[in-house]
Amino acid sequence: MESVPDLQNSMYLVVDGYPCVRLLNLTGEIGCSNPGRDKIVAPVVRFKNVNKKTQPSAILVSSDEIQDFFGRLSNDSSFAAKVSGVLVESGTANLNNLEGFSPDKKFPQAEFSPYQSNNYKWNPIGSGILWEAYDFPVFLLSESSTLTLQEAAAKNEKTKTGYTADVAEFDLVMQTTKVETRDSESCLNELSCLPLGGYSVWSSLPPINLSSSDQSKPHILTVASMDSASFFRDKNLGADSPISGLIALLAAVDALSHVNDLDNLSKQLVFLVFTGEAWGYLGSRRFLHELDLQSDAVRGLNSSLIEMVMEIGSVGKGHNQGANTFFTHTTEVSTATNKTLDALKSAQESLKTESINILSADASNPGIPPSSMMAFLKKDSLTSGVVLEEFDRGFTNRFYHSHLDDISNVNSSSIVAAASLIARSLYILANNKTVSSSALSTVNVNSSLVEELMSCLLSCDPGMSCELVKKYISVSNTCPSHYVGVISGEPSSTPDNAYVDSVSRFIWNFLADKTSVTMEKPSSACAPDCVNNGGVCIKEETDGKGVCVTSTTRYVPSYSTRLKYEADKWTVLPPNSSDPMGMVDPVWTESNWEVIGLRVYTKQDASYDHLVLVAGILVTFFSYIAIVITRQVITKASKRD
Repeated sequence: MESVPDLQNSMYLVVDGYPCVRLLNLTGEIGCSNPGRDKIVAPVVRFKNVNKKTQPSAILVSSDEIQDFFGRLSNDSSFAAKVSGVLVESGTANLNNLEGFSPDKKFPQAEFSPYQSNNYKWNPIGSGILWEAYDFPVFLLSESSTLTLQEAAAKNEKTKTGYTADVAEFDLVMQTTKVETRDSESCLNELSCLPLGGYSVWSSLPPINLSSSDQSKPHILTVASMDSASFFRDKNLGADSPISGLIALLAAVDALSHVNDLDNLSKQLVFLVFTGEAWGYLGSRRFLHELDLQSDAVRGLNSSLIEMVMEIGSVGKGHNQGANTFFTHTTEVSTATNKTLDALKSAQESLKTESINILSADASNPGIPPSSMMAFLKKDSLTSGVVLEEFDRGFTNRFYHSHLDDISNVNSSSIVAAASLIARSLYILANNKTVSSSALSTVNVNSSLVEELMSCLLSCDPGMSCELVKKYISVSNTCPSHYVGVISGEPSSTPDNAYVDSVSRFIWNFLADKTSVTMEKPSSACAPDCVNNGGVCIKEETDGKGVCVTSTTRYVPSYSTRLKYEADKWTVLPPNSSDPMGMVDPVWTESNWEVIGLRVYTKQDASYDHLVLVAGILVTFFSYIAIVITRQVITKASKRD
């Protein structure tokens, strides 16, 4: 060893993991944090062996024990007193024994529902632990770190002397805990947190001619979400719910972009990808608010021209017994809704060789399932809409809003089938005339693109370093995460790339490219007047030059309608009776922190240290006595001589 850092590296092993962090709302807190300002140090013990221990421990929990652990935590106070921290193992070895794991509620975000059936169980397996507050740290371990902690727990079990133990050191001190700000309003005032939010994206096909005086084309909105939720902040893929729907939307846009004569469509196709939907429908609510304000972020759109809203929900698990089956959940009966259902049936018939089934959701359902459509209905109860889902009466995704909802939980053929239905039905709806089967057969989804999008957005290999993403943007983190994150700086319809997460930037570039038309004077690089001439600059991150194309693609800030940014600070606005969803908006924020860390090392028991200290003192004392006696003997002997 040549230095102090080398010595530290040999003594302390830094552990890779994904933390559960502290979130706040107007009434309190959820999530996890160290209970005070200090690190937590505790011996590593397997969950099944906790009863043998008397001291607080770092509990090692396997994937199939999570539900049991949190259930016992809430029902057994003596057990809860033994928990200093929690370490959750990665890996799928035990998942076959797991009925399912969803930390969300049985009716997610029921407070935003346009109907009064809050006891309905859309998510029957939901435990609700995501919405509880825990005053101890919780980490999900990486696969390599799982092995390390398993070895530490096994070593502690075998150690009989008790003089040493392998311990976990948790550094999960939240700023809101430090300064005692326990709700969103107080932490925003003290600058110890930031609001949840980000940037949604919308695009039109074909581009909207903003200089034209005739802006009367009815709008058909196709909606999907790009954010999910999870107990662990950065382990948040949401493969089935909702990213399968996002991939289906992107594939449908690609299919429609290859169709000729899009300018002759009688209706305007508009595609929206919202973020923040898992946390109070932040994206859809903010979009509708910007529509009311007629802000630059939604320039070219008019709420009075919205004829139909079609939402693509969870569609990654529709494949079953050789066929792909989807269910249509509708708003109140209307001409536009009926036309949409007819278009979906026609699209299905045109794809008869693909074994796709379209069924109406059970009439006994209380209404539409949890979705962005709820925001539209709360805004206008007469909104015509259809939500396409893989389920009828309840979620079929047994890992809804869980870190286990990964790429293994979805099927590419199901996403391709959903994208095909959406693309062809939109083409039918956008035409006033009857569409021939030959014309419809030109609308084809690229299955290879779907698989590529899955590998980019739902895995770490290649993840966001895939060729498709690198074609548009540069990224620093290859592993995707679909947590909404926080919004920092002043919200803008033209934000700096530094304030926009990589998934939003990719979607913006992808949609701008696919919905673009060639400019009259095409340029290989973006000139300063690109935007002034109705263009947008795509692929700018990859080479610093970019390509100027004509496309109506915009960012829309996504954050609570109860928040206002002024003088470099966020403030909470009073509730407004004209905004019914704002009245129940929790106003979610995320605590700041200085550092988050987890490491493992061997530590001697304090009682052993005390024993060594006492022994040392005794040795010193008796040595001193021996020296005194020896000196006296030598002195006497010297005098006799």
